[in-house]
Amino acid sequence: MNEPPYLTYSRYLRERHGCKVYRVAVDAGFGCPNRAGGRSGGGCSFCSQSGSRAPYLGPSADVPHAGCAEVGPRLRRQVDSTISFLKKRYAADAFILYFQPYSNTNASVAELKQAYDAGLALAPFRGLNVATRPDCIDPGKARLLSSYRQKGLEVWVELGLQTVHDDTLRRIGRGHTMEDFRRAYGLLKENGLNVAVHLIFGLPGEGLSHIIETADEVARLGLDGVKIHNLHIPRGTRLESELVKGEVTVPSPERHLEYCIAAIERLPPRTVVMRLVCDTPRSELAAPRAFWRKETFTSKLAAEMKARGSFQGRLFRPLDPGRGVGLPLPQEA
Repeated sequence: MNEPPYLTYSRYLRERHGCKVYRVAVDAGFGCPNRAGGRSGGGCSFCSQSGSRAPYLGPSADVPHAGCAEVGPRLRRQVDSTISFLKKRYAADAFILYFQPYSNTNASVAELKQAYDAGLALAPFRGLNVATRPDCIDPGKARLLSSYRQKGLEVWVELGLQTVHDDTLRRIGRGHTMEDFRRAYGLLKENGLNVAVHLIFGLPGEGLSHIIETADEVARLGLDGVKIHNLHIPRGTRLESELVKGEVTVPSPERHLEYCIAAIERLPPRTVVMRLVCDTPRSELAAPRAFWRKETFTSKLAAEMKARGSFQGRLFRPLDPGRGVGLPLPQEA
């Protein structure tokens, strides 16, 4: 098989589990503490009302608040319909439960356990993935997540960081700092959890040098996975207002490709590259209006990296060798 010169999530899952594994995204209604009235006074400037909710889940208004007695039945409908779709469309063999939209540790430990247990009981899942914010992690929540490892599940926590630059974090209204992220990351790793970091390339005021600094900083952590997003501006967001005023622009696909190569070369060879571009539905997107399809982007990226003799880890300088999960890549393009 002609693999790209970086460790894709599909390759990691295939070699880790020996079959076709897909994630089943669910919305348990956890919400986000950084939205109206939150730490930043209005939420992230780039975040839409759906909070990165998978389009196939339908409207978020259909989801009760986490901890409500209705959560179990609603999760069942989401899980059943999604597994049916993934089996028919991709011939999926196994599944990972993925609590995706908003901040999925934004509740008490008891409420979290109720929701996680309810979801995991609905199918023979091989793993649990939880997306959240650095300021929604504490020792009790880290221990709860780690407890599912004792049940034989592969557990991943996806932390939204976006950038290591505090000035940018303030500008986009993230409501947390890089130090908050370091604290949360440390708690999760102390509890033996796999951690993937979300990054956005092309944020207001950031260029290639900022992205290289971000990539170098997270690479030093020996992170297990990374999700890279090209800057998307959904309709109805504060960032759309800045776009209309001419205060921000979004990277072209060619520029985002350069950003991705620069970052991937600096990542540890064992870090799983779980995503490279956003897939916001076009009907909800203010910008970019013209961007390559996801498959086109990844194909062009792999071809360009191979043409340059580039590969994941080419510029990585480890401070703590051996950390991270995944599979080592050969050190050639």
